[in-house]
Amino acid sequence: MANKAKKTKKSSASTSDSNVVRIKASSAPSTKKVDADEKVTKVVASTGTTKAKKVKVPKVKAPKLSGKGALRPVKATGNYFKGAWEELRLVRWPSRRATWGLTGAVIVYSLFFVVLVLLLDAIFKYLFELILGK
Repeated sequence: MANKAKKTKKSSASTSDSNVVRIKASSAPSTKKVDADEKVTKVVASTGTTKAKKVKVPKVKAPKLSGKGALRPVKATGNYFKGAWEELRLVRWPSRRATWGLTGAVIVYSLFFVVLVLLLDAIFKYLFELILGK
């Protein structure tokens, strides 16, 4: 009866393990202490045993604001706009020809849907007048 329970447990584990990415486990488990910037995750090896794997987790640094008191929000706002300007410099802007092409496509697309909505409105208006007998 105990064998039957083990078999059932194994078969349910194998079906739930289908979404687990399997990696090759090392032969000896590590007994090192984990640093603050390392995270330990458990990985199920292909043999069904559980091993611990260390994953480096980068530290997030808070932005440095040297201002005290009332000047702090002003410096934070300045840093925000400085960062935004740096990001805008990295943008790959389209050429004039591409801009006009995309603008024309938006205008044609908009006109198509304006005509479609007006046409559907006229059809429904005609059908309602026909049904109501006006």
